[in-house]
Amino acid sequence: MYRFLSALAACALTLTAAEKPRAIVIFYTDDLGYNDTSTYGCDKVPCPNLDKLAAEGMRFTDAHSTHSVCTPSRYSLLTGEYAWRRKGTGILPGDAKLILPTTGERATLPSLMKQAGYRTAVIGKWHLGLGRGKQETDWNRPISPGPAEVGFEHSFILAATGDRVPCVYLQNGRVVGLDPADPIQVSYKAPFEGEPLGSTHPHLLKPHARSNGPQHNCSIIDGIPRIGYMKGGKAALWKDQDMADRLTDEAISFIAESAQMNKPIFLYFATNDIHVPRDPHRRFIGKSGMGIRGDVTIQMDDCLGRLRTALTEHGYSDCLFIFSSDNGPVINDGYFDGSIRDCKGHNPVAPMNAGRWRDGKLTGGKYGIMEGSTRVPFIVCWPGHTGRGDTAALVSQVDLARSLAVLAGVEIPADALPDSRDQLPALLGKDAQGAPYIVESNNGGYLALRRGQYKYYRVGKTEHLYDLSVDLQEKHNIAPQHPNIVQQMNRQLTQLKQQP
Repeated sequence: MYRFLSALAACALTLTAAEKPRAIVIFYTDDLGYNDTSTYGCDKVPCPNLDKLAAEGMRFTDAHSTHSVCTPSRYSLLTGEYAWRRKGTGILPGDAKLILPTTGERATLPSLMKQAGYRTAVIGKWHLGLGRGKQETDWNRPISPGPAEVGFEHSFILAATGDRVPCVYLQNGRVVGLDPADPIQVSYKAPFEGEPLGSTHPHLLKPHARSNGPQHNCSIIDGIPRIGYMKGGKAALWKDQDMADRLTDEAISFIAESAQMNKPIFLYFATNDIHVPRDPHRRFIGKSGMGIRGDVTIQMDDCLGRLRTALTEHGYSDCLFIFSSDNGPVINDGYFDGSIRDCKGHNPVAPMNAGRWRDGKLTGGKYGIMEGSTRVPFIVCWPGHTGRGDTAALVSQVDLARSLAVLAGVEIPADALPDSRDQLPALLGKDAQGAPYIVESNNGGYLALRRGQYKYYRVGKTEHLYDLSVDLQEKHNIAPQHPNIVQQMNRQLTQLKQQP
C-alpha cells in the first residue's frame, strides 16, 4: 500500500513540478539541536525568520543528518553516499586533503546542479579538505582541487571550522587579503617558535575563550585559542564577531551577481553558527535568554532573514529553501564560554511542550548514536509547491542529492549518488511516510538502522532495539522480546554495509 501511495505522489509531483525553481538554497547550520530555536519550541531563543520560513513551508519532526558529526554529514549531503563507506571521512584537521570526488571522478550534487544550468556556489564552512597529494598545503598559492573541481563555480569558505587553523577565508581557491610579504604557515604537529599559545598566554584570551582542554589551546587568533598552529597571514585573519555578517554579505553578493547574469542559482550556505568558538557580533550579545550559545543562534536567524530578503529583492522568490543542521547539539565543546551555566537546564534535544508533541524528549547529541544525535531541525519551503504545517515523514539528508537532481531534470550517472533516493514527494509534503529506512552513524563506528517505528544497532555483542513510537528516549531495549525483528534488521543493515 505504501509503495502504491508513493508512486501516486511521485506521478503527481512530476505533473506539478515540471518547471524547476529559479533558486535552490541549502542553509546548513552547525551543531544546532532539535530544540534550540523558537521554531521547535525554545521560547528563550526567538528566531522570527526561521519561524516565518516554517510557517510558509513544511516543518519536519523526523528528519536526520547521516552522522552525528560534521565532516561525514557534509560528505553525504554533497555526494549522496554514506560517509562510513569511505575511509578518511571522519572529522578532518584544518590542513586535510580533499575527500570529495572531483567532477572527473564522479558526479556530485553541485556538479549535477551546474549541469542543470544553475550557477553554483558554496559559502561558509567547508571542512571537506583542499588539495591532493602528500605535500603539505601551501596556503600562499592557489589551492586545488577544491570546491571548483567538485562542481561549485564560486566559493567563499573557511577551510575547516572556526576553531581550527588556518583562520582565513578562501575565495575560489585563494586566501583572501593575503600579504605576500607575510606568508602563512600551518602545522598540526608542533608550534612555531615565538608564537603565543592559549596554554602559555592565557592573558591574551577573550573572557569567553578559555579552553577546557589541550585540544583548543594552541595558536591564539583574535583572542581565541584554536586547534592547530598558525603563523603569519596577519592581514588575512578573520574577525570572529564579523564572520556571520561577512559570510552573509558574500552570499548576497553572489545572489546579486547571478541576478545580473539572469542565471538560476544553487547556493549551499554553511554557517559556522552555532559551532564553537561562539563569539557573536555585539548587536546580538544578550539578545537571547540563554547566554552566548543562544545569542549566536539569534545571529544565525538574522543571517537567514537577510538571505531570504536578498533572494526576493533580486528576483529569486521562486526558491526552494532547505534549512537544517549537520548533526545534533553540543553545549560545551572546547571552551568555557558559559554555555552550560547560561542554558539554565535547557535541553537542546527536547521537543516542544506536551500539548503539541506526544513523543516526549529525545536523548543524545553530537558524537552519539541516539536519536538526538542525528534528528535535526529540517524545514523545506517552496511557495506554491510545498505544503504547510508539520510532517512526520522520515527523511535523511543523504536523499537530498538525488531528490534535487531529479527536480532539476538532470540525468544522473549510474555510479553517482549511490545511497541517495528520490524523496521529493516527502520533501514537498506530498508523502506522509517518507523513506522506508535510513542509516545513522557516529565516529565510534556504530551504525543504526531506522525502519518505521523501530531503531536497531549493535554495540559489541549487545543488540539494541527500540520502539520509538513509545520510547523516544531509547530507555527500554526490547531486543530480547523481539528476536525476529532484530534478525531482520540486522540482516538488512549487514546487506547495506556490504553494498559497494
